[in-house]
Amino acid sequence: MRGLPRWGLRFAQGLGIVWALPVTALGLVAGLAAMAAGARLRFSPRDLACVFQRVPWGPGGALTLGNVILDTGDDLERPCRTYAHAAGIGHDPPVLLADHERAHVFQYMALGALLPPLYLLHGGVSARNRFERAADRYALTGRGWWPWARD
Repeated sequence: MRGLPRWGLRFAQGLGIVWALPVTALGLVAGLAAMAAGARLRFSPRDLACVFQRVPWGPGGALTLGNVILDTGDDLERPCRTYAHAAGIGHDPPVLLADHERAHVFQYMALGALLPPLYLLHGGVSARNRFERAADRYALTGRGWWPWARD
């Protein structure tokens, strides 16, 4: 949102947070359940998200639901492979998991509750999913989190 005054950016972010609220509520319920099993909560202003860390279930990594990030690790600021690299269809350098998940937060703020069905329609957890490619692009370059931006 280049060119917006600071107050305009904050207003747009606030609208995005409200728009994502139905999915954020699901993330908060999951995060609170994880806290009962030992997860811990912190707020990340940079990611515009509540981050639950040490979530004790899942295959590892993180899952974003609205403005909530559920992370199985101790710190989002850790390197991970891009989806393309992990699938053997690219040779990207490692990215920070925090940057990748932040892109998903932005996607939720733009698309709200429409994101989960769109994500599934585009292939779910896959290197070919435009949402994951966009999150990887953002993590690699700091730009391009919108899933319909040119690759």
